[in-house]
Amino acid sequence: MATVTRENIGLLNDKITVKIEKTDFLPAFEKALKSYGKQANIPGFRKGMVPTGVIKKMFGQNVYTDTVLKSVEQELGAYLQKEKLEIFAQPLPVAANDQVVLDVQAPTDYDFAFEVGLKPAFQVAAPTSANLKRYKIAVTDDMVEEELARLQSRNGNMTSPETADSEEHVLNVTFAEADAQGQLVEGGIQKDNSLLVKYFAPAFRNQLLGKKVGDSVLLQLDAAFDEKERTWILSDLGLDKAGADALGKHFLLTITKVGLVEKAALDATFFSTVYPNQEIADVDTFKAALRADIQAYYDSQSTNQAYDQLYHYLLEKTQIDFPEGFLKRWMEVGGESPKSTEDVAKEYPSFQNSLKWTLIIDQLVKEHQIDVKPEEIKEMAKSQLFSYMGNMGAPLDMNQPWVNDYVEKMTKDRKFVEDAFHRIQTDKVFAAVNALATGTETPISVADFTKLQEEHQHHH
Repeated sequence: MATVTRENIGLLNDKITVKIEKTDFLPAFEKALKSYGKQANIPGFRKGMVPTGVIKKMFGQNVYTDTVLKSVEQELGAYLQKEKLEIFAQPLPVAANDQVVLDVQAPTDYDFAFEVGLKPAFQVAAPTSANLKRYKIAVTDDMVEEELARLQSRNGNMTSPETADSEEHVLNVTFAEADAQGQLVEGGIQKDNSLLVKYFAPAFRNQLLGKKVGDSVLLQLDAAFDEKERTWILSDLGLDKAGADALGKHFLLTITKVGLVEKAALDATFFSTVYPNQEIADVDTFKAALRADIQAYYDSQSTNQAYDQLYHYLLEKTQIDFPEGFLKRWMEVGGESPKSTEDVAKEYPSFQNSLKWTLIIDQLVKEHQIDVKPEEIKEMAKSQLFSYMGNMGAPLDMNQPWVNDYVEKMTKDRKFVEDAFHRIQTDKVFAAVNALATGTETPISVADFTKLQEEHQHHH
């Protein structure tokens, strides 16, 4: 009769030994041989009539090995389930298992041992002790006017004037790498782009005003663009943003098309295009709706920032022990591909942080009885579609049949469902914890808030 024993060999690290007698697996072995005999196609024998001795000679060793290992696996799984052991990853066979000889000609009793890493008991740090900064961004009139102008341009009509006469004109251009005299560099960079005149540095814009299709201007990137625009121009041209030589490169900029967006009029058509589900009759009401949307956006960004503070607080203040030795061994041999000791040492800190956060989330899900309903996953699919179509500038009727077809398709996509489930669950966890956390409302400007976010992203 099989027996399973367990001993502690380190912090949250146990060794489980499975002892199986030959009487535990021999009946299964004989049954497997008979099954092979019924299915085997062997020349000289009718199917299903191959003698057991022949089957054993041809397939016995492989069948024997598989049967023994399967018996061990079943005993180990049953033990883990019976003892309700919560473990990390999968049990790791100990090195001594490699010395076990499985010989079909000499059946005997066997011992197999495995290491397991046990999940720790812990308490999540109390969110009531987290003193968060709850940033409040006040929406200014300038912000409303800027968004209004953007929406007017987005919903306006593109015209094709002969020349670029203002900073709002759009230029379709070709960047062609050249020398300081404007001669094209053989094999140099060539790239099409579309830019507003105002995207160029103020001191350079006069060289573009009055230009028409076919005109060319020689420029250097460091002189033609300020830092913000220069960064994405360098990226678009495939140049190293940190390379000093890239900024000094010359390009012949040739205009291939001039465009100008005639802004949409502030009328009922424009109002209903932007807000198809609201009845807006005048500019003041429209601006009020814009202000509310902008405020909602920044309130959402502020909430996300509070969630980030909570993430760091919970990660830093929650004390959790880990079976480090076991986890490092598992990283070396238990993954899809083996890792060197050096690679494991380098990757382990972030691996443990990720593991720690997973444990914290799992614990909070239990504490707050958080669940995710199928309807919520469907709503996320709709939101995703709405966001995409919104970016395309097309108002979306959520009741159209094709929208429901899209949602049904997405809910059959396993990856989407898993990602949506995780996002919804995580959002619910943060909302629950955020409601318990203390905090101080902190007024902040958009510029300072944006800088705060950029510094955080750079840090990570």
